[in-house]
Amino acid sequence: MNTSLRYALFLGCTIPARSRNYELSARKVASRLGVDLVDVEGFICCGFPVKSADKKSGLILGAYNLALAQKKGLDLCALCSSCTSALTEVAHHLSGDEALRKEVNESLAKAGLSYEGGVKVRHFARVLYEEVGKDRIKSALSRELKGLRIATHYGCHYLKPSEIYDSFDQVEDPHTLDELFALTGAEVVEYGSKKRCCGGPVLAVDEKTALSVAKAKLDDIQASGANAIGLVCPFCSVMYDSNQKGIESQFGTSYNLPVFYLPQVMGMAMGMDKKEIGLNMNVVKTADLMRSLNLEI
Repeated sequence: MNTSLRYALFLGCTIPARSRNYELSARKVASRLGVDLVDVEGFICCGFPVKSADKKSGLILGAYNLALAQKKGLDLCALCSSCTSALTEVAHHLSGDEALRKEVNESLAKAGLSYEGGVKVRHFARVLYEEVGKDRIKSALSRELKGLRIATHYGCHYLKPSEIYDSFDQVEDPHTLDELFALTGAEVVEYGSKKRCCGGPVLAVDEKTALSVAKAKLDDIQASGANAIGLVCPFCSVMYDSNQKGIESQFGTSYNLPVFYLPQVMGMAMGMDKKEIGLNMNVVKTADLMRSLNLEI
């Protein structure tokens, strides 16, 4: 196995608590593709939840994680889009501001750490797209997922803030997730509100509004003829998978749209067992759809 690609795996807070299926499938797919995801002891919150209220604390939290990755001599791979965004911003700010880095390092020194810059932060999907490449992924697939019609959800932080992502993909016309899902033989279905937020950012303060935003997108996806949703962010999954039954109950509607993480779909196309990629952990059950498409695993 080629393990030339090595990254410190950053799980963040939401994935260990609510999205173990994402972690499980990502580890399995990464291993199959020769990507070594290294666990680093001591990683903490990325800083995203506090940066709007206390920017300095957000910077210190992010820099703490970057310093741990740097100590291991590794770049950092995150599964969560918000974690990726937050850590990329911290790396960007600290690389270009020596005075700020010195100030942050004064706090890190209390924990015996220092961050000197240079750690690259990448979303797992970006590692697949840019580092692994479509040809290598395609060669690892053993079957086509014909009949699976996926509506991709990019979310807010996978591509934004765009100026720190080195022109990766196009914010107004994104395509990378579409291409990755399509490698499996699944059909990527277009729909009107593709670039719209999942509603998750306001869930804690205004649940009704958050669920209404998610419902509007679920309505569009259902109308598009898609039979599943594909995404790469754990909190977006909370809105569309974990909260889908609640939305159906509150608004008197029905969707029954399974929500898949990208590595779950890739794992299916690689012939992996459903438990290997955590399909049994999905809230909206996938068995009926897979059976109807003769894609049972």
